[in-house]
Amino acid sequence: MTLPEKTVERLSEYRRSLDDCLEAGITHIFSHVLAGMHGITAVQVRRDLMLIGFSSDTKKGYDVRVLSGFISSILDSPEPAGIAVVGMGHLGQAIAKFFNSKGLKMRITAAFDIDPAKVGREFDGVPCYDMTRFEEMVAALDINMVVLSTPRDAAGDLVLPIINAGIGGVLNFTSRPLNFPRGIVVENFDITTLLEKVAYFVKEEEQNEGF
Repeated sequence: MTLPEKTVERLSEYRRSLDDCLEAGITHIFSHVLAGMHGITAVQVRRDLMLIGFSSDTKKGYDVRVLSGFISSILDSPEPAGIAVVGMGHLGQAIAKFFNSKGLKMRITAAFDIDPAKVGREFDGVPCYDMTRFEEMVAALDINMVVLSTPRDAAGDLVLPIINAGIGGVLNFTSRPLNFPRGIVVENFDITTLLEKVAYFVKEEEQNEGF
């Protein structure tokens, strides 16, 4: 069974919180405590865990290590996933540095750019290749996901190379929505839209406080 998108997002968030608990020496946690960390209800937490088939004696709460491991068995692939960043400007470099410092099973193993000043360099241990070698290196390094952090105007030119290279998933930070054929999972992340959304609700809260 394929899990709902929002459930997968929450499971990832639960796991990070559970791992933080382990670092703090917390061995058990109740559903309402986990829910409170994420601003949702305990019912929602229990529903998500039921969906993945997790059951536990909750008299003293969920075993944090066991639950984190169980979620990992659902979310993670058997082999580490190979990821490439396309576009090594300030955002691409920040993504590579941040992501590889988290000790996740997925790793950014390559980067691509068209700027001669970046090609041939390493950024926090990630080698940067020329875009002309994209399909070649994707195959050689067994890359199946890409993070796009190019300028918006360049994003449309990346669709065909991604399709031809057999990439399975795309996380798009370019603020230009991209459409791919069925079989390629794409998540379009537009930070401008999200900031405008936050700004709108901040404005609404401020106006409401005036009444």
